[in-house]
Amino acid sequence: MRPRRPDLGRRCGALTALPALVLLADCDRALAQSNGASRELPPIQVTGGETPHHKKPHVPRRAGKPAVGTSNVVQPAPVLPADVAGVASGAKGAPGMASELTVSGEAVNARPFTRPGEALEAVPGLIVTQHSGEGKANQYFLRGYNLDHGTDLAITVDGVPVNMRTHAHGQGYADLNWLIPETIAAMDVRKGPYFADEGDFASVGSVRIGLIDRTEKGLAQVTAGSFGYRRLLGMDSAKVGEGSLLVAGELGTYNGPWDNPDNVRKLNGLVRYSQGTATDGVSVTGMAYANRWNSTDQVPQRAITGGLLDRFGSEDPSDGGTTNRFALSARVAQSDDLGSWKANAYVVKSQLDLFNNFTYYLSDPVFGDQFHQHDDRLMLGANISRTLNGSLAGLPMQTTIGLQSRYDAIDLALTNTFQRGFLANIRSDKVGEGSVGLYAENTVRWTDWLRTTIGLRGDTYSADVTSLFSAGNSGRADAALGSPKFRMVLGPFNQTEFFLGAGYGMHSNDARGATTTEDPSDPATRLTPSPLLVRTRGAEVGVRSKIVPGLDSSLSLFILDQDSEILFSGDAGDTSATRASRRYGFEWSSHYRPRSWIDIDADLAMTHARFRGTDSEQAEVYASLAGYPEAQLGNAPGNYVPNAPAMVASAGVTLGEKTGWFGSLRWRYLASSPLTEDNAFRSSATSIFNGRLGYRIDNGWRIQLDVLNLFNTQANQITYAYGSLLKTDTLYNLCTGGVAPASVCQNGVMDTVLHPVEPLTFRLTVAGVF
Repeated sequence: MRPRRPDLGRRCGALTALPALVLLADCDRALAQSNGASRELPPIQVTGGETPHHKKPHVPRRAGKPAVGTSNVVQPAPVLPADVAGVASGAKGAPGMASELTVSGEAVNARPFTRPGEALEAVPGLIVTQHSGEGKANQYFLRGYNLDHGTDLAITVDGVPVNMRTHAHGQGYADLNWLIPETIAAMDVRKGPYFADEGDFASVGSVRIGLIDRTEKGLAQVTAGSFGYRRLLGMDSAKVGEGSLLVAGELGTYNGPWDNPDNVRKLNGLVRYSQGTATDGVSVTGMAYANRWNSTDQVPQRAITGGLLDRFGSEDPSDGGTTNRFALSARVAQSDDLGSWKANAYVVKSQLDLFNNFTYYLSDPVFGDQFHQHDDRLMLGANISRTLNGSLAGLPMQTTIGLQSRYDAIDLALTNTFQRGFLANIRSDKVGEGSVGLYAENTVRWTDWLRTTIGLRGDTYSADVTSLFSAGNSGRADAALGSPKFRMVLGPFNQTEFFLGAGYGMHSNDARGATTTEDPSDPATRLTPSPLLVRTRGAEVGVRSKIVPGLDSSLSLFILDQDSEILFSGDAGDTSATRASRRYGFEWSSHYRPRSWIDIDADLAMTHARFRGTDSEQAEVYASLAGYPEAQLGNAPGNYVPNAPAMVASAGVTLGEKTGWFGSLRWRYLASSPLTEDNAFRSSATSIFNGRLGYRIDNGWRIQLDVLNLFNTQANQITYAYGSLLKTDTLYNLCTGGVAPASVCQNGVMDTVLHPVEPLTFRLTVAGVF
C-alpha cells in the first residue's frame, strides 16, 4: 500500500516503563590476552566516528588505522593500507564473529561506484541498487533479503542513525545520498542479531560509518562524465585551538540516460570540529544537504516489448521529488584506570516530498495513480556506554553497559496527485515515537583459546498517532522486547579461529500500522492492527583463517527466522507485512594482499529463503481471478520470498602505490530471484563490471577515469512483478466498460516491471591538493 505521512506531532509520547534487563555480554571487540599482555582485555577505544497500508478487499500480494589514541586523518590521494584498524566505532581487538570486519575509507574510495550508497558494497554480500531518481534512498540486498530501503540493515554515520522509523515511503528508510565518500574513515560491519549494542533494524546486519577528523592537505576535485554528470568537491582542515576544524562541500548534477532527464541538483556540506584522541576526545559535527530530481521509475516489460516505451523511457514523466537534511551531533570519549566510557547525542531535521506512480492507471483510469508522500521529521537521540575491565576468578573479563534513546516527531501525509498537482487526501498523521534500549555484555577469556560473550538487550517503544482524517486510526501503541545474545570464539589455532553466535533481535514496524483499525478510504472496513515490534532469531557458525601469508579468508553458515516478513507492495511502492520466513545459507569472503601494490578480494553468498506456513487468503484471491490469465498468473499461493536473491557474488583487484599508476577492476553479480510467491515470475541475473585507471603525482595531484558498466551490459538494477494497468491493455477497456469483475480490475495485468542499469558510462576526475 501507499506509504503514509509522518507528522511532526506528538512530541512527547511518554515511554512505557523500561524493562529491567541484565545483560552480560559483548566482548569480541575487546579481546583477552594471557597474564600481563597476553591475558588482559585491552581497553575499548572510541572515535567519533511498517508502513501501514490501506487494506483493499482481497487484493493479491504483489512482489513486490589509527593506532590507539590517534585521530582519524585522511590524505587527499589515499592508498590501501596493509592492515586496517577499527576507527568507525573505536579501535578494537579481534572480531566477535567470522562475518564481522572493518573496511577502511581508503579501501572504500578505491572502488569505482555510480552513487554514494554503493560505497556500502564494500560489505561482503551486500548489493546496493536504485529503482528511481537519484535523490531517493537506495535498495539494499543482503543474506537473501530484499531490505527495501533499509529495513533490517541498521546504518549509522558518526553515531547518528540513518534508518527512519514510521517513514512516509517505507519503514527503515535509509537515504545516504548526503554522504560524501571521501569523508569516510572506516566502516564497521556486523551481521546477525548477536551483539547487544545493536537494536532496531540490525537483525540482518549493521554498518557503522565513521568520519575523518582532518586532512593532511586540502583537496579540490572536479568530475565530469556521461549523461550530464558533474561533481565539485572541496575539503580542508585547519588547527583551531587544541583541535582540528574540517570543512567539506559538494555540488552535483546528473541527468542520466533517461528519456526524461533526472535533472539532479544536489548541494551538500559538512563542518566538523574534533579534539583529542579516539579514547579521550570530543567532536562536534554539522551537516546540511538539499536535493531535487526527476525520476524514471520502473516500467512494465510489456510496454517496452510492445514499442510503447524505450528501455529508458518513463510512463509518468512528472515523477520525482525534493529532500533536505540538517544534522548536528556531538560525541565524547574518555578512558580511565577502570576502563572507558563514551557518549553521543544528535538532532536531525529532515524532509522528503516524493511523487511516484507504480501502477499507472490501475486505481484511477482517468488521472492515473501518481501519489505524493510527505515526510517531515525532527529526530533526537542520545547514547552512553561504560566499559569496565576486571577479572572473574582470576580470568580476564570485560563488561559493557549501555543506554540508547531516540525520539521522532513526524508529520506524514499521503495524497493522490496528477502531474504533482493535488487530487485528494488519503491520510494525514502526526506521530510521536520514542524508544529506550538498555543493554549489557560480558566477555570472559577462559583460556588462551576460548572466550565467550553473553549479553542481554531490552527495548521499549511507545508511539502516539493522531490521524487527522480518521479518528478511528488514532491511538497509542506500546511494546517491549528482551533479546538475549551469545558469542563464543575458539582459537587461534595456526592463525585460525572458530566462531559461534546465537541471539534474538527485533525490528520496529510503522507506528501507524499499530493503531490503524479502519480503512481510511472505507471506514466500514475494519482492519487488524499490526505489532509495533517484530521478533527475529538467528544463529551462525564460522571460521576465519590467516594461515596463508597475506590471505584473510572467512566462511560463515547462518540461519535467520523472522516472525513477520516485509515485502515490497507494487500498488503503492512501499512495504507490507506478511507471513513468517526463514533463511539459511553461507557467506565466503577472502581478501588477499600478496604485495604492497596489489589487493584482491572475492565474496560469495548463497541463501535459501522461504515463507513458513500457508496463505489461505492468497488462495482465495487466486480463485477470484479465474478466467483472466493475465491477472491470475503470479498470484497463486506459494512459499517463495519475492526478490530474495539466492546468490550474490563480487570480486575485484586494486593496483597501485602512493604515486604513479593505479587502477581497479570490479565485478558484481546478483542472481535470478523469484518475483512472486508462486515463482511464476523471475528476474534476470545481473552481472556488471566497473573499472578505474589513474595516475598520481608525488605532489598529491591525481587524474583518474572511471568506466561504469564496462561491457555495456543490458541488465536491470531491480525487477519486480505485480499488477498494473496501461491504457493500451485489453483489460483497461474491460474494466472501464464494467465488463471485468472488480477483483480482476483491482489486480490489473501481472507483469515484470524493471529499472535498467545505466549503459556504458565514463567519468573523468582531476584532483589537486593545496
